[in-house]
Amino acid sequence: MVDWNLAVATATRLVRPGPEVSKDEARAIVAELRRHAKASEEHVRGFTRMIPESHAPEDTPVLVVDRAGWVKANVAGFRELLKPLLEKMQDRRAGGTTGAMLGAVGGKVTGVELGMLLSFLASRVLGQYETFAPATRELPAGADGGGRLLLVAPNIVHVERELEVDPHDFRLWVCLHEETHRTQFTGVPWLRDHLQGEIQSFLGETDVDPMTVLERLREAAQSLAGARPEGEEDEGGRSIVELVQTPAQREILGRLTAVMSLLEGHADFVMDGVGPDVVPSVAEIREKFQQRRARGASRLDLALRKLLGLDAKLRQYRDGERFVRAVVEEVGMDGFNRVWTSPNTLPTKAEIAKPADWVARVHRRAD
Repeated sequence: MVDWNLAVATATRLVRPGPEVSKDEARAIVAELRRHAKASEEHVRGFTRMIPESHAPEDTPVLVVDRAGWVKANVAGFRELLKPLLEKMQDRRAGGTTGAMLGAVGGKVTGVELGMLLSFLASRVLGQYETFAPATRELPAGADGGGRLLLVAPNIVHVERELEVDPHDFRLWVCLHEETHRTQFTGVPWLRDHLQGEIQSFLGETDVDPMTVLERLREAAQSLAGARPEGEEDEGGRSIVELVQTPAQREILGRLTAVMSLLEGHADFVMDGVGPDVVPSVAEIREKFQQRRARGASRLDLALRKLLGLDAKLRQYRDGERFVRAVVEEVGMDGFNRVWTSPNTLPTKAEIAKPADWVARVHRRAD
């Protein structure tokens, strides 16, 4: 159903080259990122108090990669995560020679499309904690289903130059964010399985009937073009990704959005909270980085962000950080850490917007 090798080949062929650095500079950058990633473990765990000092660090490797390496890692992750859905689609596909031929052609088309999407994203991601990361020879992963932390060196160098900030401070600042994600998943044993269950439920609700999918795409196109059928309400600026979902998927997506807002906002809160002690120019970096997030790179970039739902990702950072900050101010870090007790103590999408409601529910306080 998807030609994964073609997806990798397409993305690596189309991705833009990174900034020019000499071999000596590249070695120094990689070495520094590894040092910062290691130092970030102590900074993050001390600030969040999520893992006791006696707890040994989990076996989740830190990999400094280029843009092609990021593509390969994400294709491997997609392949693992989407396996149940693709098997379902395979079963629904018509049998016989015609079905096999259409499947082969469709797999190549999908592989090219996925490769084009990854080539767009590969120059924008600074780092990533891969939660569902199968180990490969080139890209090791943690034992027993553990993930891996990726730092995309060319993109980090590109942004630090674009923002004209201290490169050493910026590299540590990025590592603090990504290390927070690693701490979240290694410090909360049930989080990975919970998130995987939600994603698989979302994929399980996917309607693989081609005519149904085409009808939803038509309705999505009408909405995006402002040509909604008479009597239908505005979809509130949803992306095309959201518009082709079923009602059940939208409900699951609401829960996933709340979790991702929590995780991203928590990472932003921690990187800025740790920052003043170890990143002297953290205030300057944050101000310039926020301006960069808000404006986008170009009109095309803004259009693609909207179409793919990436602007919703930016809202997750903002809304999640506000939630974490408000809760910590109200009940302290230990009080906030009750959020990691079980899936029942995770905030809902509504509580992300109203942190006081989460505090009242979880801490059993009167308003």
